[in-house]
Amino acid sequence: MYTEPEIIVGLDLGTSKISVVVAERDSRFQDAQIIGVGYAPSLGIRKGLIVNLEQAVQAVRMAVQDAEKMVGFEIDEATVAFSGIDATSVTSRGMVSLGRVPRQVGVQDIERVIEAAQSELAVPSNRVTLHTIPVKYSLDGNSGIDDPLGMTGIRLEIELQSVIVPTSVLQNIINCVESAGITVNGLVIKSLASALGSLTDEETRTGAVSLCIGGGTTGVALFADGRPVRLAVIPIGGDHITNDLAYVLKIPISKAEMIKQQISLLSDENEDAIEVETRGRTKVLNVPDAIDVILCRLEELFTEHVSKSLADQSVHMFPAGIVLSGGVAKTGGIEIFTTEVLNLPVRIAEPLDSFQMPPGRNDCEYTTSSGIIRYIINKERNPYRYIEAPIEVLRSGGVSAYVAAQRGGHQRNTKSANGEGFRHFLEMVKKSMKELF
Repeated sequence: MYTEPEIIVGLDLGTSKISVVVAERDSRFQDAQIIGVGYAPSLGIRKGLIVNLEQAVQAVRMAVQDAEKMVGFEIDEATVAFSGIDATSVTSRGMVSLGRVPRQVGVQDIERVIEAAQSELAVPSNRVTLHTIPVKYSLDGNSGIDDPLGMTGIRLEIELQSVIVPTSVLQNIINCVESAGITVNGLVIKSLASALGSLTDEETRTGAVSLCIGGGTTGVALFADGRPVRLAVIPIGGDHITNDLAYVLKIPISKAEMIKQQISLLSDENEDAIEVETRGRTKVLNVPDAIDVILCRLEELFTEHVSKSLADQSVHMFPAGIVLSGGVAKTGGIEIFTTEVLNLPVRIAEPLDSFQMPPGRNDCEYTTSSGIIRYIINKERNPYRYIEAPIEVLRSGGVSAYVAAQRGGHQRNTKSANGEGFRHFLEMVKKSMKELF
């Protein structure tokens, strides 16, 4: 019996562009096939944050309409990727006993140990845990276990990564996208989505660093043993380089952007100067001067911010090196400069699913778009790999607000209340999983 293929949609809410990726999945197959990618210049978004709601809504509409023209049908829901410069990644640990006699680990035991680790966090009332990611399990002191389900022991431990985001940021994103006529059915931080869209399985197992350098922010994702051990967002991107060029060279922003896209860090010192028309006059710019400006900003990004993220994870090694994506990754010679600064091998990423994507929309700028689809598929296959807060929780203002509403507005501000809130959170996740399967 023929059934209509399932449609999966991802929306990448970026500072420079908004892209919409559409995939379909036949009921006979688990993998999804990308069938279209829409695009529109970003408006009303600065450094990954919505600063003009009306403009941002219009930009989302334009991107969705572009995707609809390509696939031939209307789009009404999507999972949204966003930058989240105020997001924090926090590690916690939990332990539960399986009893005096060794027995097999069940689903309830995994839920209990996740809850134990999460209850150690004191999440402020104006923030919410968007992602809960198990980094590794230990059973009877034996660490490095990827999935303990069905294994035998008496003590189960977990190291958990929680991505905590201001509630107002998430609600503004939901409001923006849904005002454009698209129901938000999930949110994912861009640093995770871009990593999933660019890192190979071998790189994630060996240990690699995903750097997605976009227009307003840089997403950082450190992977080891197949799991993200740290996610971060740095408030520096390509727009900062453009502004630096405009300020130092005394040229308009539009001209600075053009120079940034044309120049290569490997340009020879004797290369012809660049002529720029501005205010009716021709201004001659030296190529080495422009390169120096670009290098200063990139050096700040790598030495002061990325290096710190790597140093914080000294127990992990990243022999697979750095994987660059985002618009700035198109800069000629950036991989050589990055290798020199960070002393790690570097490659420029294309989306892992680039062969499915249309020409011109399948380069390093679209790794996040491709990664949203992979995030959705991975989350469905293993519900406990990436535990995402249900969208109902985010709409209501976070776990605390949801629990308070359920009790008629009474919520204790204690660690036990946080734990009880997470129990409600897990119950909603389990309900969603039952509906899904």
